[in-house]
Amino acid sequence: MTEKIPVDLWFDPSCPFAWVTSRWLLEVEKVRPIEPRWRQMSLFFLNEDKDVPEDYLQRAARAMGSVRVIAAAAAKHGEQYIGALYTEIGTRLHNQGMGKEPERLQEVIEGALESVGLDKDLTEAMHSEEWDAGIRASHDEGINLVGQEVGTPIIRVGSNAFFGPVITRIPRGEEAGTLWDGVLMVTSSEDFFELKRTRTKRPQFD
Repeated sequence: MTEKIPVDLWFDPSCPFAWVTSRWLLEVEKVRPIEPRWRQMSLFFLNEDKDVPEDYLQRAARAMGSVRVIAAAAAKHGEQYIGALYTEIGTRLHNQGMGKEPERLQEVIEGALESVGLDKDLTEAMHSEEWDAGIRASHDEGINLVGQEVGTPIIRVGSNAFFGPVITRIPRGEEAGTLWDGVLMVTSSEDFFELKRTRTKRPQFD
């Protein structure tokens, strides 16, 4: 049996592009010997000292609720709940469109907790700073690998770490594997830093 390669992905649950990338990574797992591992970061922490629009920073601050609940669940019940809760929260926020209604975040989180078999009392962590130090440590670990000029998702494979890839559709099957091969090929070069073009499509989640 081929030994699986650990692949760390840092995410903020509110980011639609990180969501697409994370679902692509699950498709890659089906056709390449990788083991996705889920790590937390925060768009609020990333932007709190930057010159960004106030409404964006407020949205990022509200989104900390789901980041904190995931951190609390992992601390109390095990890190396996990071990926499980990300899937349940992300499905509700993005696939089901509940992220367009910020006032429903608690409903999103309660439903996610119930789906993975955890007590809804964990929603109390949404408004608690108790978990922020651990979240910030995880965030800093990821962002320090790639620099402050990027965001989520961040991926690490061995000593190779990079932001992205930013994609708007989830490749399936061998298409997912081919994209993975290409991403690894270019990012493994220590002199490679950037490819970019203007996005003309919104993320698609199906």
